Amino acid sequence: MFYRKLFVGGLSFDTNEESLEEAFSKYGTIAKVDVIRDRETHRSRGFGFVTFENPEDAKDAMAAMNGKSVDGRMIRVDEAGKPGGRGGGFRGGASGGRGGGFFRGGRGRGACEPRGLPSLC
Repeated sequence: MFYRKLFVGGLSFDTNEESLEEAFSKYGTIAKVDVIRDRETHRSRGFGFVTFENPEDAKDAMAAMNGKSVDGRMIRVDEAGKPGGRGGGFRGGASGGRGGGFFRGGRGRGACEPRGLPSLC
């Protein structure tokens, strides 16, 4: 099943909701456009979401727009919320998820003790 909401990454900091909607509107009726902004500076964080009324239109837009240029930047388009789509995520603790980190109560090496230096945690 294909969803109506698309993740759009690699946006120019100058891209706003209007220019993003203009770039995608030729593929169908758009229900909502969001450019995600920093809470403090209100500057674009370089990604956003486009939600279509019809899932088939979203699928067509994804195929056509992935790798295209919007406001001078090559964008990446994928299904919003698709597992493994954008990578990253919380790994747990200061040790990068290798166990024994700050949040687990340990003092294992990792981000807290680089290159044998005393613990920073």
